[in-house]
Amino acid sequence: VQLQAFGGGFVQAGGSLRLSCTASVRTNSRFIMGWFRQAPGKERQFVAAYNWNGGFTYYADSVKGRFTISRDNARKTVFLQMNNLIPEDTAVYYCAADRAGVVATSAARYDYWGQGTQVTVSS
Repeated sequence: VQLQAFGGGFVQAGGSLRLSCTASVRTNSRFIMGWFRQAPGKERQFVAAYNWNGGFTYYADSVKGRFTISRDNARKTVFLQMNNLIPEDTAVYYCAADRAGVVATSAARYDYWGQGTQVTVSS
């Protein structure tokens, strides 16, 4: 499975961006699709995850109420709608897929990764 992330950019604080992650194939319903981010000098951090099987969503506390993860019906694309962005959201955002079917917040648990897309939020 190859993943491609799109949609990053430069935005002022309070603005919005929508990231997309498209898989090369229709993903198995057991897959967990996740978004992570990594700021310079920091570890990769869990942002949100979507469980195809049941449609459950999970968020890091730092983005709850501001970010929304969703998917298309073909199970090939997952989105991350980011609203009310703050400078602390600045990072490279990565999408990832986990075959195991159990939601994990550790990057080590994910099997496939996209190339990353830069999000920069100015104050």
